[in-house]
Amino acid sequence: MSIRIYGNRELKTLQGLETRPTSARVRQALFNIWQGSIADCRWLDLCSGSGAMGAEALCRDAKIVVGIERSNSACQIIEQNWAKVAGLDQTFQILRSDVVTGLARLDGQKFDRIYFDPPYAGELYDPVLAAIDRYELLAVSGEIAVEHSPNPQISSNLPTSLPTLELCRRKDYGNTAVSFYQLK
Repeated sequence: MSIRIYGNRELKTLQGLETRPTSARVRQALFNIWQGSIADCRWLDLCSGSGAMGAEALCRDAKIVVGIERSNSACQIIEQNWAKVAGLDQTFQILRSDVVTGLARLDGQKFDRIYFDPPYAGELYDPVLAAIDRYELLAVSGEIAVEHSPNPQISSNLPTSLPTLELCRRKDYGNTAVSFYQLK
């Protein structure tokens, strides 16, 4: 299976249900919201899946893209996808790891844009946002976008405030919602 991203570029995806690529509608909406802030940014793609979000960021001139994905087969596809779209002055890295453990490996780095798309029914929201907060991974003017179900039972699991992060807005797109966090 494949999907298309910015510039009509085709990306590979894993067959089956191991990953759930972010829909074209949500990808377009997010990049419209963050328009003007992607070029030269440092992008962190959590639970990367097919790597479509990181690939979009590379296509829109992100300077550095780092992804964390636990599936070995997904990491191989992400590596291929990102190599296909990255320019000579861009760097990318995919870490094969559990997302919370992978965030610890990034301690001391700063990211301007962080995209987090975990399994909706999983219990990763709180520990991942707490780790981003603890390791101070978000740059001063940065923002985190967290994809989740609009279902109140799932979205109620999202923290509204952490020691240095706060929920600033939420957008709903059919069966997908995205909540945005910034530094307080």
